[in-house]
Amino acid sequence: MGASLGVAADFREAMDAGYMPTSAERRAIAGIVEGFMRQYDVKGLSLAIARHGKFVYREGFGLADVFVGKKVTPESLFRIASVSKPLTAVGILTLVDQGRLKLSDRVFGEGGVLGFDYGENYPERVKKITVDDLLTHSAGGWANDRYDPMYRDPTWSAAELITWTLKNQPLDHEPGTTYAYSNFGYCILGRIIEKVTGQPYADWMQQNMLAKCGITDMRIAAGTRSSGAGSEVVYYAKTGDPYAFNISRMDAHGGWIGTPSDLVRFAIRVDGFNTPSLLRPETIRLMTTPGMASPEYARGWMINAEQNWWHNGRLDGTTSILVRTSDNFCWAAFANTSGPDMGHALDQLMWKIKNVVSRWRR
Repeated sequence: MGASLGVAADFREAMDAGYMPTSAERRAIAGIVEGFMRQYDVKGLSLAIARHGKFVYREGFGLADVFVGKKVTPESLFRIASVSKPLTAVGILTLVDQGRLKLSDRVFGEGGVLGFDYGENYPERVKKITVDDLLTHSAGGWANDRYDPMYRDPTWSAAELITWTLKNQPLDHEPGTTYAYSNFGYCILGRIIEKVTGQPYADWMQQNMLAKCGITDMRIAAGTRSSGAGSEVVYYAKTGDPYAFNISRMDAHGGWIGTPSDLVRFAIRVDGFNTPSLLRPETIRLMTTPGMASPEYARGWMINAEQNWWHNGRLDGTTSILVRTSDNFCWAAFANTSGPDMGHALDQLMWKIKNVVSRWRR
């Protein structure tokens, strides 16, 4: 209720400032979205756009549940997949701002943040991993490929998975030297948040980050359709089974559900333009500075020379994107369908929508 009222107030302010699309432009946006959905056989899609920290557009398209004909609305909840990573990164950087954690802290072994919680001893490379190595995907291995640890035995808990992986899946490189996009690394970051705060990851994130953004309905996804939240969409995949993996174990790297408006609210609070911010200005700059191992990935965000930040996400049945632009836009778009090339196409869709509205090109 509170979040909806806040969006309504944003719309009133945006209308007063002349930022809202005209009726003709809204029809043009709908036409572009519907063409995209036909081309990629997307069942349902939701998007939200803010400019200068105020919502200027929110809409749902298509069906949340094909079987019963339930429509997508701006309040429909979607799995956001790897768009979870900016959330976790900001959680870690919040603890850095609070002086409770340093990016240079070692993670495992004697003096490490997690100590010997996941084994009596660790390989030498594992003992060198720092918090920053995990944030920047430069821990030395555990890449998002066919050997990705996060897709191993879905009956294992996160603790069992981490213990097994540290012992049985060696790192390919010295930590800090090579970029390898790692879901498993962000899983470990979630455990660091739990260790430092003494709270379950999701509870601390909801109470200390999301609540400050006015976000009340985000949560970790359920593993099956029958146990999903009442307003959560149903997922459709051309290949794979959206309900076959342990998504709650993916919490810190890919497990959240929310609305595009939720993620836009979050982005507004760390975009470097609007205040109050969740992080100090110098921490925001650090968050968006490339790591040593990659010129394109910072800490929880992809970046480019135009100073746009973004993160996309994909799971079977889910395609998602969150963007912050250098001209003070934040937007998010989620689909309950996955397929080849849809991630790039969803990104391009949102840029096309931006260019439809003459007020947004100025």
